[in-house]
Amino acid sequence: MKIIKQHVLPIAFVLFLLGIDQLTKYLAVVHLAPIREFVLIDGVFSLLYHENSGMAFGLFQDGRWVFVGLTILAMGFFVYYYLSLPRTRYHSIMRFFLLMLMGGALGNFVDRLIQGYVVDFFYFSLINFPIFNVADIFLVVSIFALAIMILFVKEPKSGLL
Repeated sequence: MKIIKQHVLPIAFVLFLLGIDQLTKYLAVVHLAPIREFVLIDGVFSLLYHENSGMAFGLFQDGRWVFVGLTILAMGFFVYYYLSLPRTRYHSIMRFFLLMLMGGALGNFVDRLIQGYVVDFFYFSLINFPIFNVADIFLVVSIFALAIMILFVKEPKSGLL
């Protein structure tokens, strides 16, 4: 039972997040690509199909193999860091966000590896925010949460949180 809790459940969670991301991208390709854009709130938010061969915010276009290599290195670091964390409640929260980070990284990794680009489709036109996807949401939320924890949340001495 301990092996399942320590290894199988975390892997299943990462695969679940990967599945959600890939399902939404599949739906975007099938339903959104033919029409290009579906406006949900005029002048504010739409679903806009975009194939991004770069990284965040469209930077470094056509760097497919660089991104693949960097993702493999980053995933190795994330797994190592995840496994090295003590088994406390405080670190359980950190592990949760590390798993979310891995799920997001794998979502975009799969796209880059197989297609050479990442499918993006959420677009906030009101502020002209870069188009993004579900994996990007996982990445941003997890990085933000981890940064807050590392910078501002102190581990309780009693082991309680």
